[in-house]
Amino acid sequence: MEEQALADTPDAEVRLASLRGVDAAHLVVADVDLSGCLFTGTVHLDQLRLEGNCSFSGVPPRTHWRRWRPVRFTQRRTLAEEHHWRANQPTAVPGWNAAVFGAGHAGPAQLAPVYRALRKAFEDGKNEPGAADFYYGEMEMRRHDRTGTTRAERGLLWGYWLLSGYGLRASRAMGWLAAAMLVTIVLLMGFGLPQDSPKQEATGIVPPGGGRVTFEIDRDDPQNPTGNRFTGERFDKALNVTLNSVVFRSSGQDLTTAGTYIEMTSRLLEPTLLALAALAVRGRIKR
Repeated sequence: MEEQALADTPDAEVRLASLRGVDAAHLVVADVDLSGCLFTGTVHLDQLRLEGNCSFSGVPPRTHWRRWRPVRFTQRRTLAEEHHWRANQPTAVPGWNAAVFGAGHAGPAQLAPVYRALRKAFEDGKNEPGAADFYYGEMEMRRHDRTGTTRAERGLLWGYWLLSGYGLRASRAMGWLAAAMLVTIVLLMGFGLPQDSPKQEATGIVPPGGGRVTFEIDRDDPQNPTGNRFTGERFDKALNVTLNSVVFRSSGQDLTTAGTYIEMTSRLLEPTLLALAALAVRGRIKR
C-alpha cells in the first residue's frame, strides 16, 4: 500500500499480524503492536530490530484458583502463540487468548527457539532487562516441552522455576529464604541447641617435689535439650546461627549432633537462595 495512506492517519494504531516466512535480517519494527503477531517460521528472527514502543501480549492479570491452590502470573511480555497454546490446555485458566482461525498450532518445542531468538535480538540491542521476559518464556517452554527436553532436565527446570522463577523473581527467592530461615530457627531451638553450654574442665597432678604441672582440658559433649526449648535466650542463639549460615559462616556455637547437621544444611541452602535473589535483581538492572 502507499505510505501516504498511513501518513494521513498519524493516530492510527499499527498492528503486525504475522512474520511467518519473512526474512527479518534487515527488518526494523518501531512503535508497532505485536500482541497478536505470529513469529514461528520467521527466518533470522534473532536479527530483528525492535525500536520505540513495541507492545506484546501480557499474562492473565488476576489470581485464579486451580483446584485447591491459587494461580497468579507475574507480569511479563509473551507471544500470541503462547497464549494460543496455553488456552488450548485442559487446565488453562481464564485470560489466555484462544487462537483465531488460520493461526495454526505451535507447541513448546516450536516456541522455545522463537523466544530464544527474540531474547538474542534484545540482548544485541543492549536491552538486557527487556530480554529477561523472553528468557523467562524460553525456559517456560523448555519446562513444558515433553519431546525435546528430558525428564531429568524438566525436573531441574521445575526446581529452578519454583525457587526463583529462573533467577528472575527476587521476591520468590527471598520468600523461600525467609521460610528456610524460619524453619532453621525452629529446628535449632527444638533439637539443635544443647541444654547448657558445655563447661571446660582442667585436671592435673602436682608432683610431690614440685616441678612442671601438666593440665588436661576437656569438656562434656553437648546434651540434648529438655524442658522448655522455646525461650528468648534460645531464640537469640538460633537466630545468630541462622544469620551466620546465610552468609556461609560458622557461628562457633556449641550444637548437638542434630544441630550440626541442621547448620550444615542451612549453610548450603540459604546462601544459594540469597544468590538467586541477587541474580534476579541483577537481571532487571543490568545494562
